[in-house]
Amino acid sequence: PASLTENLAFTTVRTFSKPSFKYLTLLALPLATLTTFASTASAFEPKGKVECIAPSDPGGGWDFTCRSVGNVMQELDIVPANVQTINMAGAGGGVAFAHTVSKRAGDDHLLVAASTATTTRLAQGQFPGLTADQVNWIGALGADYGIIAVAADSEIDDLNELMESLKEDPRSVKFAGGSAKGGWDHLKVLIAAQAADVENLPRIAYLSYNNGGEALTQVIGGHVDAFTGDITEAQGFMESGDLRVLAVLSEERLPGDMADVPTAREQGIDAIGPNWRGFYMPADVSEEAEAYWTDAMDTIYESEEWQDVMAQNGLMPFHMTAGEFEAFVLNQINEIEQLSKDIGLIQ
Repeated sequence: PASLTENLAFTTVRTFSKPSFKYLTLLALPLATLTTFASTASAFEPKGKVECIAPSDPGGGWDFTCRSVGNVMQELDIVPANVQTINMAGAGGGVAFAHTVSKRAGDDHLLVAASTATTTRLAQGQFPGLTADQVNWIGALGADYGIIAVAADSEIDDLNELMESLKEDPRSVKFAGGSAKGGWDHLKVLIAAQAADVENLPRIAYLSYNNGGEALTQVIGGHVDAFTGDITEAQGFMESGDLRVLAVLSEERLPGDMADVPTAREQGIDAIGPNWRGFYMPADVSEEAEAYWTDAMDTIYESEEWQDVMAQNGLMPFHMTAGEFEAFVLNQINEIEQLSKDIGLIQ
């Protein structure tokens, strides 16, 4: 939609080709020049423990975000000691969001992992009484592409075969994901299914688990037919040979170890599903503290240490900080709200 491109400066903006899916892939790089760490933040420095809330159990994408970024912060001396990851699962990120808003206002030593899954829940009104402007959105550090996968011994050979099964009976394939029903993992299946001309999208069976690791265990154990999630969640199971990825929802094949994974697009299904990884922090922190953590995001993203993490875990370039990131989040929420209405998830 024109409103998104008018409000933000993007280098790349792509839309789904199907007219009913006026949904931006939202994978774009800002044109603004990056700042230098601590140039504006000298009035504040963290002292003592820094906490990072992962709104999930261990093993999911938010947990990965907290732990990997925390490690890089320590390596770059951005924090004085270890970053403690606190797992706070529940309500698709709603428990952590409510905790941050109601109990941690002004806490300048707290970061909370977020992603497209967070904005999806906000867009659908799944955090009752809570809105995006009740926290500070401080930065995004990469994008994690969605996948659709099955157990290694599954009888489903490729994405088209799976979609044909859904066309015959939308409830014939049960999907497991780490987001709540209607959340980003669920939406990725619906995006691919609509692109493949599957009808009765709301009837597609989706089972929600607390995180991607738990959902993957159910698929590999033969309890659920297919997994919908992100590439970083699945890498360990791919390397062990327990999981077979039918498609990655990216424009082109991913580099490195992921190069053998076919895209949905090359199988004739024009579905794209990037999931940005980033952070928010409580409201009512000082301008100096917000500037410090904003500059920290820039420093992390530009570092060799973080670029190595991205390369090893299939993350693609995506970086925004401060005001431009907040504007992006608010616009993404509007886009996902419309998408959810288009496919009947919300009224």
